[in-house]
Parts: sequence; C-alpha cells; structure tokens
Amino acid sequence: MTSDRQMRLGAFLFGLGHHLAAWRHPEADPSALTRFEPILRSARLAEAAAFDAVFFADNVGLPGGSLERLSQGPQVYYWEPLTLLAALATQTERIGLICTVSATYMPPYHLARKFASLDQLSGGRTGWNLVTSASDAEAQNFGLEHQLAHDDRYARAAEYLQVVTGLWDTWDDDALVLDKAAGRFFDPTKVRRLDHEGPYYRVRGPLQSGRPVQGRPVIVQAGSSDDGRALAGVSAEVVFTAQQSLPGAQAFYADIKARAVAAGRDPADVLIMPGVMPFVAETREAAEARFQSLQDLVDVRQALGLLSGLTGTDLSRADLDGPFPDLPPTEGWRGRQELFRQVAEDEGLNLRQLMYRAVSARGHKVVVGSPQDVADMMQQWFEAGAADGFNVMPPILPGDLEAFTRLVVPELRRRGLFRDAYEGVTLRDHLGLKRPAVGAP
Repeated sequence: MTSDRQMRLGAFLFGLGHHLAAWRHPEADPSALTRFEPILRSARLAEAAAFDAVFFADNVGLPGGSLERLSQGPQVYYWEPLTLLAALATQTERIGLICTVSATYMPPYHLARKFASLDQLSGGRTGWNLVTSASDAEAQNFGLEHQLAHDDRYARAAEYLQVVTGLWDTWDDDALVLDKAAGRFFDPTKVRRLDHEGPYYRVRGPLQSGRPVQGRPVIVQAGSSDDGRALAGVSAEVVFTAQQSLPGAQAFYADIKARAVAAGRDPADVLIMPGVMPFVAETREAAEARFQSLQDLVDVRQALGLLSGLTGTDLSRADLDGPFPDLPPTEGWRGRQELFRQVAEDEGLNLRQLMYRAVSARGHKVVVGSPQDVADMMQQWFEAGAADGFNVMPPILPGDLEAFTRLVVPELRRRGLFRDAYEGVTLRDHLGLKRPAVGAP
C-alpha cells in the first residue's frame, strides 16, 4: 500500500526509558543516565532510521515529595536540554533536535538567543517545545511559593512567544554584508530594534546574532487543556499530545486543525504527533512478555507518586481499590488530569488499575505486539485523521528504540508510509514546513 502523505516520526528520549521501572530491568544500565555516549547512541539510531527528530522533555525542579520517595527511581530530567542539544549538534548530521524550555522562568531574550545560536550551530535542525511550568516545586526554585495560575501562565506564554519570534525577525536574512573594503559588516537598514512593551515583558532588542537558518526554529507545543489548544491553534507547528483512543485522537486532531483555520492558517502547517509507546518483538507473545516483565518491577509507592504528580492531587491516602476519585481542578496539567479521568470512566478502572496504566507511558498510547501489530495501529491512526505522525517513546533505552527501528520502520516503509532516507537538510525540510518570512504571523 502506498501513499503520497508521509508519516512523521520523533524519537522521544527520556532518561533510561519511558517505563517507570525501566532502570530496574536486567538489560538497563543505570549509570547510562549520567553519561553522554548512551544518549548519542540513541540519537544516531534514530538518525540512521531517518527519524525527523529526537526530542527531550524537561522541567526545572525535582518533583515534590520526600527525598526518600524520590530516591526510589532516577531523575529523568538529569540533563539541561539546551546544553545537550548543543553537544548532539556536533555529533549528528541530519536529524532534528527538539527540546522543552519553559516560558515561565527563562527570560525571552535568553531563549531567543540560545535557540538562534543552536539553529546556526546545527545547520537549521532545532525545534522549541514551548511549555508553561506546572508545579510548585519548580516555582520554589525561582522565588515563588506556588506556581502561577494556569490562565496567567498561558497569557504570559502567548506574549513570550510574540517576543521570541519578534527577536528572531530583528535581522533580515541578508543583513550580513561582510564588506571589508567598505568597512561594513552588516547593513544597518536590515537590522531593527524590537521595542516590545506588553503586559508582561519589555524587551528592546535587536538580537545579537543573525537570523536563524530556518528563519525561526520549529515551534512545538504540548498542552492539551483549552488554553493549550488555543495557543497551539494560533502558533504551533508541531503538537505533541497524549491520546488513548482513536476517537479521542480524532477529536483532538480535528479541533487543533479547526483552530488553525480559524486563526487564518493552513491546517497542513500544524502537525499532530501523539505519543506512542511500542513494546515490539518478532512475535506478539514475546512483546507481551516484555511488557509484563516491566510491569512486574513497578514499585507501588513510586507509581502512586507518579499518578499524583500527573493529576495534580496527592493520592497517597486514597483507596487503591476504589474508583478514581473526583479531583479538584488543578493549576497544573489540566489536560492530563482530564485524560486520566476519562480513561477511568470509559474503562471502569479503579485507582490501582489506573495507576498501573500510568506507569508505562504516563497517559500516552501503549501498543504491544509484532511489527505488523504496531504498524497496523500507527497506520490506522495516520489514515483515519488522528495523527500526522508519532512521538515514539521507547520503554527501555536504547533496546526498544533499536527494536523499533529494526522491526517497525521497515514495515512502515513497505507500506509506503515512511521515507527511506532524508530528502532535505533542515528540520523544516524533514517535516514539510515552510520557512517563515521576516514578520510572518
């Protein structure tokens, strides 16, 4: 089966793997979390398979709770992601490099300058996942007692993005003239101050460096609350999302595309990439055994702590064998809290069952089976208006990424759904996204 439309694939590299118990598995090397070489190996595996990008999530604080409880598992955000992307940029050639940086705590000038530098260092391969920090633990690292209110965070983020893109546009593409004879390094008529003054930010500009290779790094967004969707519809070029069912994914996909159209955008200019955790082996039975081997290693205390963090509510005293409780609205991950509530309601799960669902992929889709089984699920979502591609979340790194590239990628290629090799150079080339002109909305 062939199709002109090509599936997009990201490799979501996360600690020692996405499953909560990955680090305890016999094949895992816990010390790999602290070394660059294993990360580089995974990035090169993805590049050899022509993935569009590798992606690193982040937050800026250890989770809440006692150090005793936190000591029961690795801290997956061990590396500062911009530093990590700079290192990977020098050791890879084609694959895109995306990371999360919160709009809540880094001044926008800093972010614009750092990503402009990274885009130039990498030859135009960077993407910024814009998030708003959603925990009190993060706020307390920046002089606040509590996180900012959800609505306020997103209002700030919208202005923040306006400042950052404006700074990237303070230099025209041809501003550098490098004329030794005339003594003119850049054309002053093609560089301008930003002079932004808004409710939250006042930034003069211009940026110190020239315009990024891509014009602007690719803008990625991952919020699924109504505020997050509104921001995505107006500005995101890639949306990462957690979806459990085909109907739910179709509804989300249609909503984001409709919001883009309402904002005057082409719906093809925003790509929806749900997360998918593949347990894949040569046979379905072997894949199921691998899944169960990880579930059997889960520490209940750590699992309950994870679900508490994802829902924004302390569940340590809840009845594990009772129904998922009615939770108060959170100022944290509203979209994720609603996702777990919906899953519990749709499938009749008690709190313990939901907790064990969360430990594998934190609310993202899990598929267990043969290469054909995994490819069938991805093809169904891709062709049914639920996804433009997927953010692949290996349960254990690098083993499950290697298995996916060896078993599933060839199957997708046989079906005409995924490229055989890179056809362009920049991340925008890989994703089929236009390079924005200076001043473009």
